[in-house]
Amino acid sequence: MTTPALRALRGATTCGVDTAQAITEATTELLSEMLQRNGVDHDDVVSVLFTTTPDLVATFPATAAREIGFGDVPLLCASEIAVPGAMPRCVRVLMHLYTTRPRAQLHHVYLRKAVSLRDDLPS
Repeated sequence: MTTPALRALRGATTCGVDTAQAITEATTELLSEMLQRNGVDHDDVVSVLFTTTPDLVATFPATAAREIGFGDVPLLCASEIAVPGAMPRCVRVLMHLYTTRPRAQLHHVYLRKAVSLRDDLPS
């Protein structure tokens, strides 16, 4: 049996508008896909860091995470730097977790318009 290792899983998505509902829906969809595509159990998640572009301020992505059961996971939200020409209304996630998968077998998840951020990854 392979011993689980601490790994980091990346993801990003976009919101059509800056509303609490749009941020919650996008964040919920992204987290669900990250867990599902990687076969991650809730108890394997160590912590989650969320960032949003400066044009998303209606709610914290961590609020959406708590609503789907991440209340016992350390969560942190921060703002991305305002780089001219950067993708607007983007939520990014860095999830730390224990897994037996090698780093090369993790499936980072980019949804909606954020797929263009990592065109080197299979969708």
